[in-house]
This record gives sequence, structure tokens and C-alpha cells, in this order.
Amino acid sequence: MRVYVPLTLSGLAEAYKTGELGTEPLVAYAVTPGLREWYLSDDIEELEYAALSRAALASLRLLAADPGAARRRTVVAVDVPDGRASVDPDRGLDPAALGEVRVAGAVVLAKVASVHVDAPEAEADVAAAAQALPAADGGDDDAQFVVDGAEDHELLWFATQEIQNLVALGG
Repeated sequence: MRVYVPLTLSGLAEAYKTGELGTEPLVAYAVTPGLREWYLSDDIEELEYAALSRAALASLRLLAADPGAARRRTVVAVDVPDGRASVDPDRGLDPAALGEVRVAGAVVLAKVASVHVDAPEAEADVAAAAQALPAADGGDDDAQFVVDGAEDHELLWFATQEIQNLVALGG
């Protein structure tokens, strides 16, 4: 199963240093039954993109909680055995947890398929979105518009061989 792990560039730097992504259970996003039902599509590429987008929003939340992190959303794609990723039954019906899975066991950096990071041009919009996120969560339409502005930026795709260079950007 392909899962998308939300991080920051400093989180990616830590993973690069330790060889592992975060601590167990790792929160990630994937094509879950709930995501399939919500998105109403059978196209796996569209569904994978939706899961990646959910992880990008979770990365934005990490940035909002860490004002010192580089203002670039970061998502790591990794393949894990199906049995290691599961939906939390207590959060399965929560719209905020759509596509969310918990990955059991260590996820080693060597198993990463790709990394997705905002382009430098997105930093101002991502910074504004991270600052506006609490108000958007509270129902402020103007703040939601700012958050959506960050989502207008496509994450760039990077091969695993480029992780070292990405770490130098914000780690």
C-alpha cells in the first residue's frame, strides 16, 4: 500500500539522520475506503493524488505548529505492506481524518518511493496559509481562502537520491 507521510523539511532532515520516518504509529494518508467513497472515483491516480493532497494539508498543520520550520510542505511517499497500515475506527467517520491511516512498525527511509515538496515560489503562500489555518479551522471564510491559496501550488516530485539536497534546504 502506498502511504503519504506528512513532514516538514526539518522532519525530513531528522529522518535522513536517523534513517526512519517518525515514531510508531506513524500517521500517514492513503487510498482508504472512506477516501474512495468521498472522492467518488475509480481512477487510482486521482485517488492517490487526493491522498497526497490530504498529506500536504497535514504537513501545513505541522508547519503551523513549528514557526521555525522552512515554509515548504513536505510529503514522503512510501510503500508498506497492507497489514501495517490501518484506519483508526474511532476517526474513520471524521471528515478531518479522511484518508488517514496509522502505520505500525518502523518505516525506514530506504523504503521511500519519492518525496514531494513545495517549490520556493510557494513559500509566501504556504507561510500565510500556516498562519491562517487556525482561523480557517474556526470557520473564517477569508482565512480558508488563504489556506486554499497554498493548495493551489503543486508539490514538486523528487527522487530518493535527491533527499540529501532537500535536507540542505531546510534541515
